[in-house]
Amino acid sequence: MDTQALYTTSESDSDPGFYAEARERLTLLTGREDDFRAGQFEAISALVQQRGRVLVVQKTGWGKSAVYFLAAHLLRRRGRGLSLIVSPLIALMRDQMAAAARAGVRAQAVNSANAHEWESVLAALEADKLDVLLISPERLANPRFRDEVLPGLLHRMGMLVIDEAHCISDWGHDFRPDYRRIREIVASLANDVPVLATTATANSRVVDDVAAQLAPEAAPGAAPAAHDGDTEPGDSTAEPADGERGVRILRGGLSRDSLRLGVLRLQDSEQRIAWLTEHLGELSGSGIIYTLTVAQAEDVAQHLGAHGYEVAAYTGKTDPDERQQLEQALKENRVRALVATSALGMGFDKPDLGFVVHLGAPSSPVSYYQQIGRAGRAVQNADVLLLPGKEDVRIWEHFAQASMPNQQRADDVLGQLSTAQPLSAAKLEAAVDVRRSALELLLKVLEVDGAVKRVSGGWLATGQPWHYDAARYERILQLRREEQQAMLDYERLAPGACRMVYLATALDDDQAAPCGRCDTCAGPWYPQSIGTSAVAQARASLDRVGVEIAPRKQWPTGLDALGISLKGRLPTDEVAEPGRALARLSDLGWGPAVRAALQDQDAPVPEGLLGAVVRVLSEWDWQRRPEVVVSVPSARRPQLVSSLAQGLAHIGRLPYAGELSWASGGPSGSVEANSAFRLSGLLGCFAVPEEMRARINGAAVLLVDDEVVSRWTLTVTAGELRRAGAQAVLPFALGMRG
Repeated sequence: MDTQALYTTSESDSDPGFYAEARERLTLLTGREDDFRAGQFEAISALVQQRGRVLVVQKTGWGKSAVYFLAAHLLRRRGRGLSLIVSPLIALMRDQMAAAARAGVRAQAVNSANAHEWESVLAALEADKLDVLLISPERLANPRFRDEVLPGLLHRMGMLVIDEAHCISDWGHDFRPDYRRIREIVASLANDVPVLATTATANSRVVDDVAAQLAPEAAPGAAPAAHDGDTEPGDSTAEPADGERGVRILRGGLSRDSLRLGVLRLQDSEQRIAWLTEHLGELSGSGIIYTLTVAQAEDVAQHLGAHGYEVAAYTGKTDPDERQQLEQALKENRVRALVATSALGMGFDKPDLGFVVHLGAPSSPVSYYQQIGRAGRAVQNADVLLLPGKEDVRIWEHFAQASMPNQQRADDVLGQLSTAQPLSAAKLEAAVDVRRSALELLLKVLEVDGAVKRVSGGWLATGQPWHYDAARYERILQLRREEQQAMLDYERLAPGACRMVYLATALDDDQAAPCGRCDTCAGPWYPQSIGTSAVAQARASLDRVGVEIAPRKQWPTGLDALGISLKGRLPTDEVAEPGRALARLSDLGWGPAVRAALQDQDAPVPEGLLGAVVRVLSEWDWQRRPEVVVSVPSARRPQLVSSLAQGLAHIGRLPYAGELSWASGGPSGSVEANSAFRLSGLLGCFAVPEEMRARINGAAVLLVDDEVVSRWTLTVTAGELRRAGAQAVLPFALGMRG
């Protein structure tokens, strides 16, 4: 397909005055005398002159925001109403609004990052002093915005823009339930209200799905959506006949000429971090180092910082204000790199980003393309290197299933919401055995499917039934696994099979030609050697042991729904001291060894782990040294826990007082349960044996367990020991999740 042939609209085959007007505004927007890029004016013309519905699929950096800001301004000049832009890119909104102001576009945003500005923004909206309002998709679920603001917007809307439109589709790599509300908005619009959807990461399946959601109510005999290859050059501005308005799909080539791709397969995490430490300084400019987990980002940032690099960790746990500061530091090249999870994704714009390195691969070529698209937008050369890890597939599988709803959970939630009084998420969590993050995601799914409604004070059921579409979710899960295999295939491409062509093809772009730059086209461009000292330093860094276990000090909310009268703070004389775990399960260092011990069949603790545990205890800055060892009884791993406790007692020359006993049949429920249900299944289920009481009375107890999931087992058992006379309880576990 000849890309240039698709975009022939110019001043010669459109209204010359309109072209000149649009061109003038483009100069003001960009601050340069550049002409439109191929397809930009065609999209603007389709929106402003034809009032059509347009889906733009173009690579990052093509200028999708220029299309919607200029179209919004030109529509406004023609007496149309305000344009609403729905975008997940909160960080990018700040830059976009500054650019829009240069072109005379009055744009404001309402999102979680500017709550202090909401009232003034809504006042300007009410006074009709805005041309563009940018919102996040989550704003559509806000009761006040949905009920008080959105109806007025819809009544006088000049254009609807859906940025990162692949999020609409179940099949998109970054599907978000909140985006599904947009379908209802589209359906409510008059057919002459322009709609623009934009994305850089959509294959044909996603394109067809999004186009179907954008299409206006079709009249009998209406034509299907027009793809960019379905019309003759020069026909792009022709006005469709009444009843034949479809969705115009403008799709360009996705190959990125500035990117030099490579994959370096190394033996383990030590070598990957050693390579990065030794060669990061050789990469051009500043960039992003992506990891798959928060723990990995923190570990890598700490190691690189200790070896002289100006880097910082950027994850979902990073405070919003700090995120903004870190983004600005990278934009101004005050840091060499941000070591980031996917939290630094679509919403970051630094045109001169010089490199992107992945320690661990994203779960699909499409996700990978989206992340590396941050680099090389305004520079001729940018380096993109993937250092895959052995743990990648395990992490992919976890995230692939984590967001899937199920019928039983939905029924439990709907049953609780069938009363006349709304329930908050906190009260729901105590009433249904679903963890908070999964509960909030399920509520979003149920809301966009019409089964529940968010109101002031919480959630209510609408009475509309909801049925789990098992076949649909199984298809989605199968697709995710096919994408995972495609990513593994990308990692193992044979020489001559161009990496850029592979990524473009994964997005169903058949225009890509071999790049001649990647390591399969031209051979490895990156150093492959690693010095022994760098490996030794990485090994020492990853050999760090000890993670604090913060004690629980507050009972879960809503326990009264389970018949439990506890609330507020735990009694101070029953709270454990801060504890320690050998490692998080997601750590790059000791995480794999701890996971193996927890996943294998029950057996005595391995000698290597026991030695590392001793190091944790020797580095523990406890205020009172433990005087006796007690273990938590385990149904799944009795040998592991008892051998760990006895081994520590032997090495530390401490008495082992044995294990606590089970009462009332022992714990019930799952370790995966939410806080309220997990606590409910543990209360009253442990007892201190009589023969143990004298040995712990007045003593500091080292309480040993295998794994920390919710911290409630250690909280409850510590409380039993304190009530039985222990002066202090110091929890210890091999591994900790999170």
